[in-house]
Amino acid sequence: MDTKEKFQFGFDIGSISINTVVMDSGGKIISDRYDYNHGKPFEKLKEILEELEKEYSKDQFAHLSFTGTGGKLAAGLLNGSYVNEIVAQSSSVSRLYPQVRTIIEMGGEDSKLIFMDKLDENASRLSDFELNTICAAGTGSFLDQQANRIGISIENEFGELSLKSVDPPRIAGRCSVFAKSDMIHLQQIATPVHDIVAGLCFAVARNFISSLGRGKTIAFPVIFQGGVSSNIGMVRAFKELLNAKDGDLLIPDHNTSMGAMGAVLNNLAEGEKEEKEYQGTAELDKYIQGEKSRGKSFAPLSPPKSEIKKEVFPIPESDEPYEVYLGLDIGSLSTNVVLIDDQNRVFARRYLPTASKPLDAIRRGMSEIHEEMGDRV
Repeated sequence: MDTKEKFQFGFDIGSISINTVVMDSGGKIISDRYDYNHGKPFEKLKEILEELEKEYSKDQFAHLSFTGTGGKLAAGLLNGSYVNEIVAQSSSVSRLYPQVRTIIEMGGEDSKLIFMDKLDENASRLSDFELNTICAAGTGSFLDQQANRIGISIENEFGELSLKSVDPPRIAGRCSVFAKSDMIHLQQIATPVHDIVAGLCFAVARNFISSLGRGKTIAFPVIFQGGVSSNIGMVRAFKELLNAKDGDLLIPDHNTSMGAMGAVLNNLAEGEKEEKEYQGTAELDKYIQGEKSRGKSFAPLSPPKSEIKKEVFPIPESDEPYEVYLGLDIGSLSTNVVLIDDQNRVFARRYLPTASKPLDAIRRGMSEIHEEMGDRV
């Protein structure tokens, strides 16, 4: 690599992930990456920077640009520049997709609806925006939580499953508590998982349009970006609810990195091309090791003084099958199967995840107990 060439580095530090881009001085993207921060954004940022230092020499770091919830603090610790999230998202769209009139951006815990004015064929500018309230309902983490509840992968299975649904059921999307209640009901009546997943996608999209749109015109072309735009089930939901035709709803090539790209492009456009010497991660490391980053904590809970008895009795020896009673407890999260006698002694039990398939869970639990007990009961 040419050691004389210098690069712009952009970071979008969110609640769920850090999105990183490397760009040249002309605004051309060299590489991008998407990393989950697992609740430790600054530790992950340090790790990313250390990896970048192995690929690029320190004198190739022309400028560091930050956006996102942790961007302002990171910019101060790393001698970089901070760009407001709305400005960053609109800057990348204005530069790369000037024909776009509306931006839908959905991340882990926030959502944005941004409106763009057309200046000419090759330029647009930010005209208005709306943000979601401080609630995870209707965001990426909401979908992630529900995917975990029903035992499927948000990255791989979720979107693909939702496309199998022909008539998605109605699920409340304005509140995660109500959504959970709706999902429990659907699970209890053995609604197929792909219908529940599709219902969640439509609930989130419907909530976004009604709460952030608030009667405003969502003009086409619309661009959908942020981590949630990688979910093809959400793309389908927005297309259908917005009555979008071919070409009306765009997914950018670097859909998860538009904020980080916008931070760099905004700084280049504002003329902030003067180089700031990259100081490394020393200050960032001091912050990570300091008291502020750890916060206050309480003493750990003490262990229970008594243990729960989980005794299972052997079947009494007899020439005839022993008489037992079968109990089934089918919940939204777990299915429990047990065999007891008239003295309430437990002879066999199973605890299984329901995983939105109660009939399958019952069948599995009963089959396992039958294999264990055979004709002795």
